[in-house]
Formats: sequence, C-alpha cells, structure tokens
Amino acid sequence: MKTYIQANKERFFEELFSLLRIPSVSAQAEHKEDMYRCAARLVELLKEAGADEAAVCETAGHPVVYGSKDMGAEKTVLVYGHYDVQPPEPLEKWRTDPFEPVLAKDPATGEDAIWARGANDDKGQLFMHLKAFEFLLKTGQLRHNVKFIFEGEEEIGSPSLPAWVKEHKDLLKADVILVSDTTMISEKVPSINCGMRGLAYLEVKVTGPNKDLHSGHYGGAVANPINELCALIASLHDEDGRVTIPGFYDDVVELSADDRALLNRAPFDLEEYRKFLDIKEVKGEKGYNTLERTAIRPCLDVCGIWGGYTGAGAKTVLPSVAYAKVSMRLVPRQESAKITKLFQEHLQRIAPPCVKVEVTPFEGGDGFLIPISSHAYQAASRAMAEVYGTEPVPARGGGSIAILADMQKILGTDPLLMGFGLERDTIHSPNESFLLRQFFAGMESLVLFYKYY
Repeated sequence: MKTYIQANKERFFEELFSLLRIPSVSAQAEHKEDMYRCAARLVELLKEAGADEAAVCETAGHPVVYGSKDMGAEKTVLVYGHYDVQPPEPLEKWRTDPFEPVLAKDPATGEDAIWARGANDDKGQLFMHLKAFEFLLKTGQLRHNVKFIFEGEEEIGSPSLPAWVKEHKDLLKADVILVSDTTMISEKVPSINCGMRGLAYLEVKVTGPNKDLHSGHYGGAVANPINELCALIASLHDEDGRVTIPGFYDDVVELSADDRALLNRAPFDLEEYRKFLDIKEVKGEKGYNTLERTAIRPCLDVCGIWGGYTGAGAKTVLPSVAYAKVSMRLVPRQESAKITKLFQEHLQRIAPPCVKVEVTPFEGGDGFLIPISSHAYQAASRAMAEVYGTEPVPARGGGSIAILADMQKILGTDPLLMGFGLERDTIHSPNESFLLRQFFAGMESLVLFYKYY
C-alpha cells in the first residue's frame, strides 16, 4: 500500500479536496444544496474506486449515500461514515479558509497536514476507506463483500438515519460495521475504541418579565432571567463534581478495579495534557482520573449561554429571556430519553416561581460497548500493530456517535471503531487538520484489516 500511496497521493489530495471544498454543514438550512452536491461527489468517487453500485438515497432529512461491491464472499463489511461537517465559526480564528483545503506544516511540530473543515471529521477518515477499497480491488486482494453508507446528519444527531436503516435492514446486512470517526488516545501508542458515550442535548429557556426592563427602575425588584439561569446551572453539580439530578446515576455501571486498570494502560501525561490546553489544573468528578472522567463516567456541561444585551458599549436593561444549551454525555446503560426526562422534571421542580422555565430536547442517543475478544477487533489490532509497531490499546471514546448504537440494535451487528485522528486535530474547532502520516497510516491499517479479518 505504501507504494500505491506514493504513486497516487497527488490524485488522492485532488479527490479529497473536492469533498472538503463543499460546505456540507448539516446544521444550517442554507447549505441544503451543498449536502446534495457532496453526496453526488461521493457517488462519483465510489464508482471510480470500483463499486458495483452507488447512489444518493433520499431520507426525511439530508440524503444518504449507499454503495456496494459484491465479491460473492462469505463475509460482508459495512463501512459507515458521514459527509456533513460542523459549522466553521468563529471564522476569525482560522488561519486559512475552512473550505479551501491546503497542505501545510503544523506550526507547532513542523509535520505536514491537511487543513480544512472536515479534514479529519469525517471526510478525511471516510476517504481512507475509499482508497483502501480501491487498492484492494485493483490489486486483486479484496476477498470480502463491501457495503458503504455515508450519511449527512451525524453532526446533528442523525435524526433521519434510524428510520432509513430500518427500512433497508436487508440491504445493509453485514458481519461488522467498520468506522473511522474517532481519535486515538495518544500519538505515542495507537488505540481502538471499544465503546462510546451516549448524548442528551437540550436547550433551556428562562423567561422573566414580559419585556426588557430598565435596570435602574426594576433592578433588585424583578427576577433577572440570566441570574436565575446561572443559579439553576450552578446547582446541577455538587462540590465533588457529581451531577445533582435525582436518578442520574441509577443505571451507571461501576467498573471493577481490573477494568479500570485495563483502561489506564493507555499512556497519559497529565502535565502534557494541561500544557496542551493551557490550563493550570484539571477538574472533574471526585474519585476518578482524567481518562476515566472522559470515558467511563457521565457528565453535564453548558455548551452555550446567552441573553440580554451583548453588543458594543452599555445598554442598561434587565432582560426578559435567557437561554442555555446543555450537553450530557452518557455511559452505556444510561438511556438518553430517560436522562432527558429526568433533566426536564428536575429543572421544573427547582425552578423558582419568579421565572418560567422551558426545556426543549434536541439531539439524543445511547452509548455502546463491543467485545475486544471478537474476530473483527483482533483483526484490527493485528493490522494496527503491524503499521505502528506496537499493539493498540483498547479504549473508550468520550464522544458520541449516536447512530452506531441504533445500527447495532437494528442490524444486530457490532461496530468497530478504527479511528486515526489525534487530539491536536481540533475537530469541531477552528484550524481542523489531519496529519499526513496518520492519513496514510490509516489507509495501510484498513488494508491490513481486510487481510486479517
């Protein structure tokens, strides 16, 4: 594969950049046409790589891209990825145009990388599968049936895909769902995610008076929705960093000492972590270290808060309304719908009578675990060990890919997460990038997975 990469890398860049230039932002209605353009481009690339069939498929929301290659084999690999991306804002933080991809060196390390929104999450990692498939097919080494499903709504919680998967359950039948949409724990040692957290995402609206009021005439006499919202948010954690919502931890499974020791095999340098984030200290639930807090423990965070006047200069008003967006990352067995309901009930229960509180659910999805004893996991481990020169560590991802838990339940097939991103890639943030060495190592590892699976 190394020789094939060197001979074709300029073409690879041109093809990947054609995807990265399309602003397929699923969260913004003005990009609906771009979603179809990106889906159509993926169909072209699938056909050029050698798929028997490839098509843009309608859903209730953004389209799905489906493709397949029937080799008449016993085993079938279903490759999942997503072509939608996060909004690029704040634009002023980007060193380059987020939708004009460039090859440039990392200012910190001098390593070559691809810079663009979606370079890693998930167009770059999705693209690795296309090229691994192309190589195996052209060199006569493909010995599995391969199916592809690329969705356009992962970044908004995949609202339309579960229904589409149920409707096409027979079409999607496979032995493993192969995914590259995650990061490794460390640059020093590769890892394979054997589980991910779920998600419950909500918006809180706190309403006070029926209009904005003069802060001099009414301040101190009428409840300020921003103040009340801040008090509500502050009450959601206790002094030990635990979420105070009754019932929140009821379904959380406490890992054994042996399982915690296995998780902590992963190399982790706390000082390096703090330096990378430019923070003096970490903070989280008492009794757990940083790796555990982001993998095996649930959490609650405010992702946005606003209200009142935020423009230039002063405007002395007491606002009528304040808002917050709240994200709760959940561990396996915590059900997103149940946690959402507990949150709604708790806020209504503790809301003071001086304001009205409304909670609107947005995204949601459950977490999942896969056995590291499976043949697919062992094949992936052997492949990555051969490429990286060291055995990968089994890890749990702190993020969420809600649709994978749904697909696991609907299809009865376990997902396998061979992700090649790194924390330095700053996915979802300005200056997203993907190191070339990881981009190429990913292709090599995927080729070997098919060899050993």
